[in-house]
Amino acid sequence: MFEKVFEEAELIDTGAFTGWSRTAGRLKTYLRAGFVGLGALTLAGCMGSTLGSYPGQSINAGEPVTTTGEVVGTGSVRVGLLLPMSGGGSATSIATVFKNAAELALANFPNADVQLLVKDTAGTAQGGQAAARAAISEGAELILGPVFAPAVSGAATVAKSSGVPVVAFSTDVSVASRGVYLLSFLPQTDVRRIIGYAASQSKRSYAALIPDDTYGAVIEAAFRQEVGRTAGRIVSIQRYKLNGTDTADLLAKTQALSSAMGQIDSLFIPAGGGVAPVVMQTLTSAGANLGQVKILGSGQWDTADMKSNPLMVGSWYPGPEDKGFQAFASRYQGAYGTPPPRNATLAYDGVTLAAGLVRSAGPQRFATSVLTNQDGFIGIDGLFRFKSNGQNERGLAVYQLTGSGTQVISAAPRDFRSGT
Repeated sequence: MFEKVFEEAELIDTGAFTGWSRTAGRLKTYLRAGFVGLGALTLAGCMGSTLGSYPGQSINAGEPVTTTGEVVGTGSVRVGLLLPMSGGGSATSIATVFKNAAELALANFPNADVQLLVKDTAGTAQGGQAAARAAISEGAELILGPVFAPAVSGAATVAKSSGVPVVAFSTDVSVASRGVYLLSFLPQTDVRRIIGYAASQSKRSYAALIPDDTYGAVIEAAFRQEVGRTAGRIVSIQRYKLNGTDTADLLAKTQALSSAMGQIDSLFIPAGGGVAPVVMQTLTSAGANLGQVKILGSGQWDTADMKSNPLMVGSWYPGPEDKGFQAFASRYQGAYGTPPPRNATLAYDGVTLAAGLVRSAGPQRFATSVLTNQDGFIGIDGLFRFKSNGQNERGLAVYQLTGSGTQVISAAPRDFRSGT
């Protein structure tokens, strides 16, 4: 969501809570007490998300997959951690980052009764299946990962037949299902938050520039749904193709959109990678009237370049509040010597969730009713909960770009029930 290496090119009713709500208050307390330093993963409320493939990824689906892996921690409850260790290129890099974050989580959760079984998926369906089978045969009660959508599908076939839940890191909602939960930042959540906030600020007329690819198709569907839900209207949607550094189609579609500027009050440009500044420069050069138009983005805007770009001052985008990440990043750099990429928190929160539930939920620790608790959990990136269909909801803030950073203009909710 936040950096190019984490973009997923192929994309993806709350479960019963009977009986668990009586212990929710106790669970919240235990999870908070059990974590020192970096924002405990806690049960929220207590009142009652393409990692399908990386750019440049090099994976040979025919290579044998090594599943012996390594073990992290000495606890009695075993949890599989499935990562593309031999995927090559950026796949191996993110596997290393996620493994580091997982180790950091255990180090910061005193006396966690968890042992991580790290297994290699190579990023493939075959690898995911083999890794899940190996972890479960060694006693894993929960699977964390895989990262890539094909590997999630492979792991899910084994895990479901064994009754072992999966908490995966892919953003492809097509691999989500009951028992296969996505912890990632989902494009749909971004759209829901930013359009919902725009509507609350009396924005009603929209245009959009959306990439003509699978990610764009998911974004467009969510955009249409959310604009309709908030009683807005869509004046124009332009779909563009990017071929490497060739921006000709983007420029042409932006020019085509310039005539609609007088009919809208909001322009949605979800893509990162410098697309929005190019669009703004093109519209300005074309003499488009941007005075009354609010520019809206997605979590892909959360980059240093966007935050310092004078063309983007006043624009809005959604994202998790970043205080928790800043503390995590400092601790990660101290431990491993390099700053972590933004999505490293997924592995950290996954391990912390597992350790917290082991401590607090007893034999029910990974039951469906616990994992799909409607009150949700609070991790480094704030409030989240799993839906019974395997997708998630996250509590996001809305930021305004200032040219020298950002300011929060709508805080992330801390409670799903009240929305505040």
